[in-house]
Amino acid sequence: MKTLQKFELMEKIVRELEDVQNSQQALIQKIGKIEVDNIELNEKRLEQDLPEIHQRVADNLETISNILQYFADKTQSFGDKNNIDALKEQEAINNATS
Repeated sequence: MKTLQKFELMEKIVRELEDVQNSQQALIQKIGKIEVDNIELNEKRLEQDLPEIHQRVADNLETISNILQYFADKTQSFGDKNNIDALKEQEAINNATS
């Protein structure tokens, strides 16, 4: 795999991890809303199970956030080390003259 292609794939993975992170945050918000609504409803099964679900999703969010930070840093380092900006410029020149 060429360096520029590898960098672009790494950037794509960072974006996908961001999407997963956003989805987990949305899940936490939705679960929280259900928990609040259940205060009035007082459904025992929801009262029993929702806090555990909330915690598991929060734990997943923390793990995803850590992975995202690690991989975003790795992607940035790879880009800096391999002078990706220059490679993109060269590719643009090559495409323009082809």
